[in-house]
Amino acid sequence: MHILAISPGEGFEQARWSSVLSSGIDGLMLREKHLEAKALLELTRRAQELAPHLRLWVNGRLDVALAAGCGLHAPEHYPEIPPTMVPISRPWHQPAQFPERAMAQQLLVSPVFATPGKGPCLGVQGLHAWLDQMHSFEGQILALGGITPGNCAELKHPRLAGVALIRALWESPDPRQVVTKLREAWAS
Repeated sequence: MHILAISPGEGFEQARWSSVLSSGIDGLMLREKHLEAKALLELTRRAQELAPHLRLWVNGRLDVALAAGCGLHAPEHYPEIPPTMVPISRPWHQPAQFPERAMAQQLLVSPVFATPGKGPCLGVQGLHAWLDQMHSFEGQILALGGITPGNCAELKHPRLAGVALIRALWESPDPRQVVTKLREAWAS
């Protein structure tokens, strides 16, 4: 199971970030839209120093991803990037988007469960229906949106590599416990 933490866009706070980065996650997406390029690059490098084992993705800033040597999460209407330039992550909100996103290394399917401000959710059956009818994909697919240790086991599917989380990790007093419970639920 792959667990991707997505930063909540609230800036860097040492204790909170250290807790999430050392929780046992596999990757981190820096989603700090309020930061200018220089500050975002500094934060990316700080995350690389704190957790060199994590796969990093920068949301929406190709310049920062290239400078830091990490992946780019290209949001919904981001221009197409050659897949040889930088590892690409993309959102996947509609089944019809798959052909244009098939060259990405990572797809985030969302929202799976109810998430504030994200509109109607797919639910488990909807997610599985998408995954059942998709063509082959060499990257990883992660479910995003309202996922907790209590509901993640329902999501298991041969084409789903794991989950992406924001609130479940960043709002927890013990992100390590959240990761442990997610992995236990996924394995059951």
